[in-house]
Amino acid sequence: MNWNKDAIFKALSDSNRRLILDELAERKELTLYELNARLIMKHDLSISRQAIAKHLSVLEDAELVKSKRKGKYRVLMFNNEPLKNLLKGWVE
Repeated sequence: MNWNKDAIFKALSDSNRRLILDELAERKELTLYELNARLIMKHDLSISRQAIAKHLSVLEDAELVKSKRKGKYRVLMFNNEPLKNLLKGWVE
C-alpha cells in the first residue's frame, strides 16, 4: 500500500497525537472514553473528548489509527504498518 508520508508526518508532529499513539500501542484497544481517562490520569493532560476526536481524525487520515464497532462502542486501535513502511526505505 502507498502510504501518504505527509499525512503521517503531520499526524506525528503534535505531541498530543503521539501520546494517543503511545496509549493505543500500550493497550491495543481503547474506547474514546478510556483513552480520554488515561490521558488525563496518566499524563495530566487537560483535553476534552472533542479535542481527542479531532486528533483521532488526523491519525485516521494517516492510517495510524483504525477503529471498529463493538456493540455501542467505537474501539480504537494503533496501526503501525504506515510507520514500518515509511521507515523501510530509510533503514534497510
